Amino acid sequence: MIDWTDRHCRTFHRQFTRHALLYTEMVVADAAIHGNRERILGFAEAEHPVALQLGGSDPVKLAEAARIGEAMGYQEINLNVGCPSDRVQSGTFGACLMKTPYIVASSVEAMKQAVAIPVTVKCRIGVDDQDTEMALDELANGVFHAGVDALWVHARKAWLKGLSPKENRDIPPLDYARVYRLKQQNPSQFIGINGGIQTLDEALDHLNHVDGVMLGRAIYHNPMLLLEVDRSIYGSEGAVPSIGAIIDHMCDYADAHIARGGRLSHITRHLVGLFHGAAGARRWRQILSTEANQTDATSAVIRLAYAAIETVSTDKAA
Repeated sequence: MIDWTDRHCRTFHRQFTRHALLYTEMVVADAAIHGNRERILGFAEAEHPVALQLGGSDPVKLAEAARIGEAMGYQEINLNVGCPSDRVQSGTFGACLMKTPYIVASSVEAMKQAVAIPVTVKCRIGVDDQDTEMALDELANGVFHAGVDALWVHARKAWLKGLSPKENRDIPPLDYARVYRLKQQNPSQFIGINGGIQTLDEALDHLNHVDGVMLGRAIYHNPMLLLEVDRSIYGSEGAVPSIGAIIDHMCDYADAHIARGGRLSHITRHLVGLFHGAAGARRWRQILSTEANQTDATSAVIRLAYAAIETVSTDKAA
């Protein structure tokens, strides 16, 4: 989710759920160590619980980046062994590490020694021509032996050559049964599932077989799915947040960001999918995609777009 789940996105999504664990974009270990930490790793206390996802293949650097993440207040460190992009492959990390599971295990061991918070891994079931039974077992056994706290499995292969990152999310067939078998073979280990899950009903079904469910683009494109997460997944009896209250919060947040020198579009690009499938959603998207890009845009643009939704709803009711 590089360039997607930044601090503004996480602040927005946190308005829908108190309990779901949110993940950062993948941050390269070198960037965490040598870059502008506030810009790259900074987050608000209100985002908790939040995990830092790292990319890299050097156990020493990953351990140092994990220490930095822990010191900054993250509650989990996650190593990405699933991203198939060319940019990631050129750095010898992401999904290509499925071919070198000993490096993944060594990295987990180094990070576990460096921090007290949970260290987790997100992987694929295999890459290219790998036998997914052997490849996933080898990686899983290595990280379990290294003490990993959770293994999240995207239930697709990644093809490192011949498919784009987008195609790698759609074309390789999903094999949920492979992840279920891994859990059956490792009942004492936390194993979560990811890939192609579009609804909370699907998530609940997966939870009959594994310990956790990770949703990415489904939530990004339809944030309303998060409204029922606390009640359906976590059994919370609290009130479901109102959309009006979420809009008010994001308007206040946007104006504070603008006052610090930011742009409204930094925030509204994450709000575009809010009314996915609802009456007035097209007008909402149009306003946010055009007027929010003006240099002097303020939260008034968000309120104008929301008024379009409310107007359509009122017209339909009448």
